[in-house]
Amino acid sequence: MHVFNNTGSLPTGRRASQRLRQGVLLTAAIAAATTVATAPAYALPSLPSGSAAGVTEPGPPAANFAPPAINPSEGEDVGIAQPIIINFKDPVDDRAAAERAIKITSSNEVPGHFYWWSDKQVRWRPSEFWPAQSDVVVEAGGSRSAFHVGDAVVATADDNTKMITVTRNGEVVRTMPTSMGKVDHETPNGTYIVGEQKREMVMDSSTYGVPIDAPEGYKLDVEYATRISNSGIFVHAAPWSVGSQGYANTSHGCLNVSTEDAQWFFENVKKGDAVVVQNTQGGTLNAGDGLGDWN
Repeated sequence: MHVFNNTGSLPTGRRASQRLRQGVLLTAAIAAATTVATAPAYALPSLPSGSAAGVTEPGPPAANFAPPAINPSEGEDVGIAQPIIINFKDPVDDRAAAERAIKITSSNEVPGHFYWWSDKQVRWRPSEFWPAQSDVVVEAGGSRSAFHVGDAVVATADDNTKMITVTRNGEVVRTMPTSMGKVDHETPNGTYIVGEQKREMVMDSSTYGVPIDAPEGYKLDVEYATRISNSGIFVHAAPWSVGSQGYANTSHGCLNVSTEDAQWFFENVKKGDAVVVQNTQGGTLNAGDGLGDWN
């Protein structure tokens, strides 16, 4: 078992002692307090690097906060890009003390680091993606969450080829033509994280300030929508653009695919899986997006 000071451990039913070996305590570096990026709801400070130390201790020191909410929650099965998110009930003044009071234990050795989004939220993620099939437990101030990291699922959307290639544990399992963001709406590059999924939803440009009767306005019913950014980028069915998929970019930033491919994607990815967008003219996804932690 690998124990991280201010990192996670094994989920219920998966922490049988015969599966775990005594590990090392990885002490995450303390997050810097300087703000370098601004999101609509959070200020994201610069990310520190993690470090490993060959010491052990029975548990974290006493917490300087009430029992917080932990995401992922107990029993969840998530992807390799999923960060740990801890939301506190009250503002935390001493961030370093709070980090020391958080214990994260994993069945696979995973160095990583904390980063604060506000005085009421801290996140932790590995320096690289979680190893597939990792069991993780997070203990923080009386709260506990044990979750599982499943297969390594990565979808790569390449604007040079206008194709999405999905791999599972390094093997290609699906390719699908796509149409990404058109001129002035280019899809940002970067590593996205799969979030919520909606079998049906209405996409309405007025929700971000563009009236539906404006030249670039729209209000569409879409199927098999998988969110990959909080700024409104989805992988979704777009039967109206099938003729352009694989050839030209026509969307307002989303990854448009056929209904068949969107359904497959919807049914075969999960929260925390990685979506990598590359070779667009859209800059880079904001790290403060909420699902842009890897940028």
